[in-house]
Amino acid sequence: MPIRLTMFLAVSSTLFAQEEPKATFGTTVYSSRGFTGRVYFLPVMTVELPKFNRLHPQGTVYTTRLNIHPRQSSPGVLDRLTWFAIEYVAHIWIAKPGRYVFALTSDDGSKLQLDKKMVIEHDGLHPPSTEEGKVNLTAGPHTIRVFYFQGSGDLTLVLQVAPPAQALRVLDTNDFLPPPEKENEFRKFVEAAEAADKRTPR
Repeated sequence: MPIRLTMFLAVSSTLFAQEEPKATFGTTVYSSRGFTGRVYFLPVMTVELPKFNRLHPQGTVYTTRLNIHPRQSSPGVLDRLTWFAIEYVAHIWIAKPGRYVFALTSDDGSKLQLDKKMVIEHDGLHPPSTEEGKVNLTAGPHTIRVFYFQGSGDLTLVLQVAPPAQALRVLDTNDFLPPPEKENEFRKFVEAAEAADKRTPR
């Protein structure tokens, strides 16, 4: 892992932990039960989400929730609080089928995909703002993919979900784990999805 990314993750984890322990883009501690985020560095003045398959990831972070609220970057503290992108992927288990509402808040651009279907497109340079999308989900395993890029200024990325007949809340992958009797089915789904992801340009 490049030294700059190691410093970025270490310092940012410390900085964010002092203010909001749960509000981080992720840690470098591996976890198979949440979002896996591939981190990319961007040229200055990037104005939209990049073609991720054309970039080389600089490292990987892991988290169970995306809940970074608006905060002003500190000039001179972290050289990568600006001009970076993260592609998050998580596999979840839906116990109750029906229409799910998703809300994605970001500064700057972001997109949300469910099972390769675009649910929210909120790209471009913009202040913290929220877009919502609805999708019908069947019971069983599904794949969530969140694309995010940070230009300059505030850092914001919040993903919320409202299951059928429920209010919006921050999506935590720990709330969408398979029951014990479905663990094997879920594992096979994840393995197949990860294999397909390696073969498919994003």
